[in-house]
Amino acid sequence: MVSEAVEKKLYEAASKGDVTTLQQLVQEDPYLIHGVSFPCSRNLLHIASVYGQTAIVEQVLKLNPLLARSSDSQKSSPLHIAVDQGDLEVAKRLLLVAPEMCWWRDDQGMNPVHIAAVKGRYMVLAELLRLDLSPARERVHRGQTALHLCVKHCQIQTLKALVEKLGDFVCAKDDDGETLLHLAVRSNQLEIVRYLVESNKIKKLAANSTGKTALDILDESFRDTSTYLEMRRILHNVYPLSIVEHFPKLTDMTMVVVVLIATMAFQVTVSPPGGVWQEDTSSHNAGRAVMATTHPRVYKHFVDATTTAFISAIVTILLISTGAPQVNFFFLAIATYSMWVAITSIGVSFGVSLIMTNPMETKSVGQIVAIVASVFVIVYVLLFLYFPIRKLVSSSLRRVQRLQQDLTADSDNLPKHALVSTYVRVQSWLQVLTTTPLKTLLEKGE
Repeated sequence: MVSEAVEKKLYEAASKGDVTTLQQLVQEDPYLIHGVSFPCSRNLLHIASVYGQTAIVEQVLKLNPLLARSSDSQKSSPLHIAVDQGDLEVAKRLLLVAPEMCWWRDDQGMNPVHIAAVKGRYMVLAELLRLDLSPARERVHRGQTALHLCVKHCQIQTLKALVEKLGDFVCAKDDDGETLLHLAVRSNQLEIVRYLVESNKIKKLAANSTGKTALDILDESFRDTSTYLEMRRILHNVYPLSIVEHFPKLTDMTMVVVVLIATMAFQVTVSPPGGVWQEDTSSHNAGRAVMATTHPRVYKHFVDATTTAFISAIVTILLISTGAPQVNFFFLAIATYSMWVAITSIGVSFGVSLIMTNPMETKSVGQIVAIVASVFVIVYVLLFLYFPIRKLVSSSLRRVQRLQQDLTADSDNLPKHALVSTYVRVQSWLQVLTTTPLKTLLEKGE
């Protein structure tokens, strides 16, 4: 049993770096260093690490290297404490003796790499990962990585050090599907957003478990902040990345639509409009379509449109079921084109059916095709114009913001102020029409 006086001397020697006193106490009692325990179940290495006494750490490691592998009441090893204090030299000594402690987790579930990420100890972090990057890939609460911790605690230097070493791990998601970009936008960290995008570490805006991208979160949360326009400009550099993003995503709903079109096309083929003949005569055979006899030319167009719709729907179903359109632009273009052809063809088939079964003498097949095709062309053109219009509105708003800043210093120029105010109102309404989701508009209307 160590006396209170000796324990106090030992604590003072460890905290002040008094190697001579430490050696004297050990000479008097060679087992002293092995059995002494301070508050929170800490040993001499814990105390020396707290105060950054490298000489004491070296001396204790010579006498009992096993102390580097022991933990206190909070499950923190001496390495945890050295990293928390940002003491590179002490961390180096401890790593030489017990490198496996990089994996050890404290009672918060964090290893030394996680602590370095939270505290921004990027120089210590580089030393921890010099031999093995695996501890940095370990996840903490809710699946967050060391990279997520850097973003949450605004440690951009540590984030840069980790990103350079971990590569593609920068795109990792936590249990909520949140990427680094989601977290950076949520906490309104413009510099981190700029770094992630401009360094080309983020290739596209991923959606989280609720289907929202970082851009969606920005529009919902930070419209009134000074960083909103700049952050939005940066995010637009990755949204969309290429023309692939302009095509509709082939979701389960798309599959439902093309299956429905294929079903409709099959049904009208076996049960054509106007029905089928029930008996054989000199002019027709039983089971043949009535309209094929009474309106042979129009019925031919009907069959062509229905066949085209069925085949196009089947092609789309096959491509979606393989998953190829999700990873290859060529297959995505084919699937999207086939879906559009199927929709257009079933529309034409519907129009021709009306001609055959209803008195529409004023409408010809060509007119029906022109009407259906015109509607779809107008819709597609509007969809493709939406993206450049939205980009144009965003750039105009940035110019207005700069103009407002310039006029701040010229408060006496009332005509210019009035002009800018009017322009801002117009641009704001344009922004609402081109960038605000319908749900948000309805909520504002209420």
